This record gives sequence, structure tokens and C-alpha cells, in this order.
Amino acid sequence: MFSVRLPSLLLLLAALACTGERRDDAATASVATPAPAATRDDFGDTIPAGRTFSRIVSLNPTTTEALFAMGAGARLVGRSHWDQWPAEAQRLPDLGPGIRPNLEVVLAAHPDLVLLYASADNQLVAQRLRAAGIATYATKVDAIDAFRDLMHALGRLVGDSVRARAVVDSVDRTLDAVRRHASAAPRPRVLIPAWESPLLVIGGGSHMSELVEIAGGENVYGDRPEPSPQVAFEDVVRRDPDVILVSPAGRARLLASPQWASVRAVREGRVFAYDTMVVGRPSVTLGSAAANLASLLARAGH
Repeated sequence: MFSVRLPSLLLLLAALACTGERRDDAATASVATPAPAATRDDFGDTIPAGRTFSRIVSLNPTTTEALFAMGAGARLVGRSHWDQWPAEAQRLPDLGPGIRPNLEVVLAAHPDLVLLYASADNQLVAQRLRAAGIATYATKVDAIDAFRDLMHALGRLVGDSVRARAVVDSVDRTLDAVRRHASAAPRPRVLIPAWESPLLVIGGGSHMSELVEIAGGENVYGDRPEPSPQVAFEDVVRRDPDVILVSPAGRARLLASPQWASVRAVREGRVFAYDTMVVGRPSVTLGSAAANLASLLARAGH
């Protein structure tokens, strides 16, 4: 039986949200500040050190959420159709898709910086924007460390590294709190299906695998380095997970499938739906995501 208790976990998270970050100003003053470096994105493009931006189009939900969390939402002049959180983001002009966006629509917003999702489909987009004199920063965040790197990069791009660091510190405090609460409990073996046909699962290269570990579980496909490897259903049966975590819609389909009834976790009723709004992407909600998964794993132990 799991020793994590959701009420005590939520109380601790609330307390953490109310505490500030302590600073030792004397110690900080004694540390030499390194020379600023250019900001390099996942396409290998760079933005010179010291350059900051005030009219930003964000076509990546992770960067949109991060900028609002930093208090830089007022600099945004456009978003993609998929940037729905926080609620303030929905008041921004919807410029369409984040993958292969309409360049004329993006340029009409008169941005000085465009934040892109670093997929192969967006490489030509970045090239064309740069040719038009618009700076771009493309990123694909699959791991928690990559989220931290993104926050520090955004801090440089908006000229507010202090607030960027504060967001990272807040997320890390919550992750640490969840990890401590889950550390004494047995570690169930967890499967997270990501796609039905072909069958894709969350592998060790995904932030969701990291969140499972923090929340007190063990990803049965944590040995696979890919974020979402394709696997055979027979291998899922062989690995015999104790718990299956899936989206609400995915849960309904899985429970209705005669094939999945051959998996022990399904037969024993340990299939739980996670909150897709906070768990599905590595953003400023990482702490809440870990808490959500910890509460589900705690339920599995009762």
C-alpha cells in the first residue's frame, strides 16, 4: 500500500507556492558573472547575446505558457491555435497552426521574434522568417532539463533572467516535494500508452517517464531511449505493468477493447486517466503534473 496521501501532498504544495526564494546577497555578489553568450536553438540558429525582444509571436504552447509564467505575456502579439493556457493566452490573436504556419499571417503581426516548435516541418519556416529579418527561436522540449534550459533562454531573450530563474526554482521545489512524499512507497510498474495504431508508448526519453519516476513509479519502457517508441502488444503483455496511465478518452477506448483485457492491470481495475492539460507537455505545470500522477499511483495502492 502506498504511503503517499493526497491531502498532505496538496497542503505541502500550497505551502511551497506561498514561500519565496531566499537569497544570500553577499554570496551572490562574490560570484563572478560570466560573459553573456549567444542563444542557440534546436535548429542550430543563434541570437546574439544581449538582444531582447518586445513583440513576440509564440507558435509553441510550451513557450507561450512559459512567457506568461514569467510575467512577460504582454510582449506576445500572437499565438498558435493550440496555445490555450493560461486563459489570458486565448485573448491573443490566433495565427493558425504551429506547424508550417502561414508566413503572411505571422508577418502581419509585425513580430521581432517568432518562437517555433522545432520539428523538421518548421525548419524552412525558420529560414524564411530569418530571411525576412525576423529572429526565430525553435525548441522541442522532451525532458525536464530541456525545460530548464528553455526557461533560461527565454529569460535572456526578454531580458529578465531573474523571473525565468524564479519559475524554474518554483517548479523544482514542487517536483522535489512530490519526490520526497513518494519515496517511501512501493514503486508500481507503469505503462503509459501514447497512441493506439501503431501502438506507441511513453519511453525513457520523455518528460512523462521522468514524472512517473518522481511520482513514485517505474516506467516499464523506461529502458527505451525514445520519447514514444513503437512496441508490439505482445511485449506489453510480457512486461506486465501494475498500473496503466492514459488520457480520459484513451481510457474509455482501452477498457472497451477485448485485446487489452488480456493485460493484468486492466483486469484488476488499475487503469487511471491523468489530467492531459498538465501532464501531456513539459511546461511550467511540471510540478502539478507530478502531483497528479502521484495521486493516481496512490489510488492504485488502495
